[in-house]
Amino acid sequence: MSRAGKYPVILKDGVSAAIVDGALVVKGPKGEIKLPLDTKNSGLVDIVVDANHVVVTPKDAEDKASRAMWGTMTRNIRAAVEGVSVGFAKEMYMKGVGYKASVSGNKLVLVAGYSHDVIMEIPAGLSVEMGGAQTEFTVRGIDKCLVGQFADKIHKVRRADPYKGKGIFYKGEKIRRKEGKKK
Repeated sequence: MSRAGKYPVILKDGVSAAIVDGALVVKGPKGEIKLPLDTKNSGLVDIVVDANHVVVTPKDAEDKASRAMWGTMTRNIRAAVEGVSVGFAKEMYMKGVGYKASVSGNKLVLVAGYSHDVIMEIPAGLSVEMGGAQTEFTVRGIDKCLVGQFADKIHKVRRADPYKGKGIFYKGEKIRRKEGKKK
């Protein structure tokens, strides 16, 4: 039985949800997110929208796939409600000699120790804000999946090196330093 699916998703103040054209549309102060309901897997659950909450139930409580999709859809709806009301953010920083980042228009420019600058297109619906230093920045958006994917794409430009301690890090990420070769 799904622990995530047992409880209804409470709609916060200023957030509304409705089923329109085979998609659950969640609107809030930060924007609008559409969750498609006509895919193969989402046909395994029933979604009921009330005035202040959304309830997800499995169509067949004995079916393993239906119970799995019950928790998944509940978490997706909960993330959409949080995204349109509060939003999501991933804080990152760079560490290394000469490493820096800048935002110019719709592009993120990373200087990460390569012979060239790495220029990345910022996806629609996301924003990148620079912190106090040139090495600190935050990826913000209303779609949790899109924020995480773009932050991971940035992180892969220069993964953290356990020997030298440099690279692109998430705030709070712990890197276990390794000892180098002994002579």
